Amino acid sequence: MRSGEKRIAVLEELDERQRAAEHHWVVDEEEHVLFRRGVEAVVGEGLVELAGRETCAELSAYAARPVRWAARLTGHGRDVLVFARGRALTEPEVCAPAPGEQLVELRPAQMVALRVFVALADELANPPAEGLAEQVRGARFTPTDKRWRLHLTQEQIASAAYGFYLHRLGGSAAEANRFGREYGAIYRSSPTAGEPTLIRVPAVLQPGQMEGEHG
Repeated sequence: MRSGEKRIAVLEELDERQRAAEHHWVVDEEEHVLFRRGVEAVVGEGLVELAGRETCAELSAYAARPVRWAARLTGHGRDVLVFARGRALTEPEVCAPAPGEQLVELRPAQMVALRVFVALADELANPPAEGLAEQVRGARFTPTDKRWRLHLTQEQIASAAYGFYLHRLGGSAAEANRFGREYGAIYRSSPTAGEPTLIRVPAVLQPGQMEGEHG
């Protein structure tokens, strides 16, 4: 993924989390290390502001726990997002899925987790399915609904579900649960099988998905 796309992905993720934050600061408790590094990488560009000691102290009082790191978008960062979303509106529409593929739409937080999964392919005992990394790199962001769009085969959907399972065990379960609801694939720990097991469940039909394509 190009540096510009990485920057926009980080800003989109920070924006989504900031909107949900009670005091408009995204604090350390909510972030994993890789995303935090991404945020810190754009601080020097004036797109993100890190909280100083006084602000961290105030946030600590609100949270009733020590807050050592917090970040939020600056006005320049918001302008970058507005411009990127506006530019996306003028770009050609994403082509239809090829035979055997399904349109998958991911929230920014899900896309961050999936990018980590494909980036660690060489270190994993169960690496991403063939072609998943290329689909992730070629994903398009739609500003109207704030979703990343990509076309995946059923094998790649199952592989993505495994990536969200790894993310779930090390952090948030929301991304895996949402993917399972929307695309009918989720990994669960299985004491009887002795290893994580792919569960196929009824999914909410997505745009471009025909009845009976749940698998």
